Amino acid sequence: MDNFEKHIRENAGEFNEHTADKAKLWAHISAELEKDTPKVIPLWKRPMFRVAASVTLLIGLATIFGLAYFNTNTAQEHYVSKELLEIDMHYQDLVAYQVELVRKNQYLSDADKSEFLSFMDELDAEYEVLRKEMHNNLDNEQVLAAIVANYKTRIELIENLLHQINESKKTNHEYGYTL
Repeated sequence: MDNFEKHIRENAGEFNEHTADKAKLWAHISAELEKDTPKVIPLWKRPMFRVAASVTLLIGLATIFGLAYFNTNTAQEHYVSKELLEIDMHYQDLVAYQVELVRKNQYLSDADKSEFLSFMDELDAEYEVLRKEMHNNLDNEQVLAAIVANYKTRIELIENLLHQINESKKTNHEYGYTL
């Protein structure tokens, strides 16, 4: 037997002195049980909150549907006819691609690029005036023809500039013999 067990057996009476007072423990527990806890109703179960959530949901849905409806109308206002929309998409992509070619061209000086791009900006401004005129006169074929001519002018200018740049890059290395 080791010292610890020996110590416990010799002093067993002292350990029994400190027993728990059961009456005191139960009195403390019953006092805790008798306390009234306030009744808590979660926020989402309150009727006023449910009404407010319903109203907010309805307003949100109405806003989403309203924006979707009005955005389709405003898109139609910008392009008054399907024909103009198709023409605009085709030429805008073509012009944007060619303008990007001019911007990235290393054989042009910055001054030439800025002059050319400012001229293109003037043609863009003219296009906006024509588009507004097309909006005022929905079926005016002359305005539609002017819009197409504006795009064609821009494309021709870009093609001519790129053609001149490509011609200047070519060097005359052909040597011929004549007899």
